Amino acid sequence: MTTTFKLIEKEDIAHLVFPTNDVLQNKQEILQRKQDLEKAMAIGNTDHVKIEIFFEDDKEQLVTNTTVWAVTPEHIVLKKGVTIPINRIYRII
Repeated sequence: MTTTFKLIEKEDIAHLVFPTNDVLQNKQEILQRKQDLEKAMAIGNTDHVKIEIFFEDDKEQLVTNTTVWAVTPEHIVLKKGVTIPINRIYRII
């Protein structure tokens, strides 16, 4: 089964509603996600490299292509203060 993620512009993310539960259940996947986000932040700040972020709001699965500027314990921060809860992110590429 293939899951299709709908493309969304980063500016539209601010209008989304995010549930509190984690989209990942596997502890290894959760650890890998955190490591990947830290790496994305490092290359975003030094090389301004954009990445694809696959995540889910309260309605659908989405993907955006942007730069990660900061990673907090709970969220990632994109340009203009837009945030996505880490627990709603499936993966980044």
